[in-house]
Amino acid sequence: MSSLKVTLGILAAGLMLSGCMQATTYEATNTANFKPRDKELLAKTTYVKTPVAEPFRRAIVEYHRKEAPGSIVVDSDNHYLYYVLNDGKAIRYGITVGEEAMAWSGIAKVGSMTEWPAWHPTPGEISRLGVPTFVAPGPDNPMGSRAMYLYSGGKDTLFRIHGTNQPEYIGASISSGCIRMTNEDVIDLDNRVKLGTIVVVLEPKHGDSPYKPQMALQGGGGTTY
Repeated sequence: MSSLKVTLGILAAGLMLSGCMQATTYEATNTANFKPRDKELLAKTTYVKTPVAEPFRRAIVEYHRKEAPGSIVVDSDNHYLYYVLNDGKAIRYGITVGEEAMAWSGIAKVGSMTEWPAWHPTPGEISRLGVPTFVAPGPDNPMGSRAMYLYSGGKDTLFRIHGTNQPEYIGASISSGCIRMTNEDVIDLDNRVKLGTIVVVLEPKHGDSPYKPQMALQGGGGTTY
């Protein structure tokens, strides 16, 4: 009998712990929020619209950190970007990030925002990637449908949150250091963000997810601005 009680106790504890796991509600793209130009250009893309793997699909999740609602948190380690909501929730987006040596971390603000931006590669990108000095806006531009330019101390960090014409890399790290989202997700984020929005880019090896909750174990890791 005592053995049965122990077994039942373990099962009950497991059920209680499973109730504490992060609840995930996946969100489908709402094209009603797209502007006519968005629909026109997205219909003209020639890249393969590779489906995003389920762990990196846009979702409403529980959020344990202490950033204020309306903030953005970038977890490069785990390839997630969070837009913080009220009541302990956040919208979690899957992202492509740069390799660690190419990454930037710190606290910034959205200093400017552009719809269907042109691409002006940096000298380093031109020499490293062999790209032209200018790429006009359009459906296959590597900057995608939206760009949010991050500023720190009043200066452009040269770090951006933008769309991509390579959705197959969502959830991966590639050579460029900027944060890339699917064109549909970056439109969704852009519709929620405003100039001056705080962006917290976590340092490498300080990522935070339900599978690797480093910051949760440290009491939330909130930042005072």
